[in-house]
Amino acid sequence: MTFSSDILTQISILLLAACGFFVAHYVYNKKRKQEYLVCPIKFDCNTVVNSDYSKFFGIPVEILGMIYYGFTSLSYLFLIFAPSSYPIFLSGTSIALSAVAFIFSLYLMFILAFVLRRGCSWCILSAILCTLIFILTVILYHLGWGSLIFG
Repeated sequence: MTFSSDILTQISILLLAACGFFVAHYVYNKKRKQEYLVCPIKFDCNTVVNSDYSKFFGIPVEILGMIYYGFTSLSYLFLIFAPSSYPIFLSGTSIALSAVAFIFSLYLMFILAFVLRRGCSWCILSAILCTLIFILTVILYHLGWGSLIFG
């Protein structure tokens, strides 16, 4: 991968994470104001985001999303504009967080499909964003799938 494609990948991750932050923030604001959350694809988002599964260890999932997407956005913004002073631990943290977010989004999609038996366009969009960020992170850091599984 050339230097320019690394920058393109970093910018792509930054944009995806920013979009994810805005999706999570939108859901957070609707819930905080107790407004009905409408799904663009005629799913039942309101029921899903107010279900028993909308919290993880007592923390609303949309807040976890805002933290993840916000950290990822800021981390890649820093990497793009100050690559020489980018701390190495942020690379490892970004890799680990993208993997955890991807696995967590799979868990949430399982809950949607098999436990709640409902859909949520905002939740599916967030899962797609997590998946794309994870794939681009694997590409950016030249990780093989085996190294993610076996260390």
